[in-house]
Amino acid sequence: MKPEIYISVDIEASGPIPGEYSMLSLGAAVVGSISKRFYAELKPITPNHVPKAVEICGLSLEKLMKEGEEPGAAMSRFEQWIKEMAGEAKPVFVGFNATFDWGFVNYYFHRFLGRNPFGISGLDIKAYYMGMKGCSWGETAKARMDKEFLSGKKHTHKAVDDAVEQAEIMEKLFKNNNSQTDKKGL
Repeated sequence: MKPEIYISVDIEASGPIPGEYSMLSLGAAVVGSISKRFYAELKPITPNHVPKAVEICGLSLEKLMKEGEEPGAAMSRFEQWIKEMAGEAKPVFVGFNATFDWGFVNYYFHRFLGRNPFGISGLDIKAYYMGMKGCSWGETAKARMDKEFLSGKKHTHKAVDDAVEQAEIMEKLFKNNNSQTDKKGL
């Protein structure tokens, strides 16, 4: 099997679904090597927005309309970064509630490039934690996770900061899970 590289991805959006709303920023960090990062602020593709969503991320739609990167250029740059980070390895999308972030990233990759270098799936940190701990979905919220797995970083709603925070959580989960597997002789 091809080796894998895990890339933590976080986005900030103007609303709950891609197409009707815009991805405003995109951040990524390599799990296990968080100094390797990507960040883009994108020009909105629609004026539609949920005021609370825009307020949370602190980005200005007006400023992004003037100064944001064209979505196609941002996605092309992101694809190139992924290829550089992965080399011969298969890139695996990682997110904390990956379904939300992956939905936007997948939509933008296909809309603007006609392809997604991550393929059709992603690794959800919450689901991984749930399986590893044998807990309920409600216990996968950061406020309820075992503190040993949390990042020391503050959740800022700046996509690159949050991608780094997620990468640190995933790295801790991998290390713990591998040590548990080693102890069981599997």
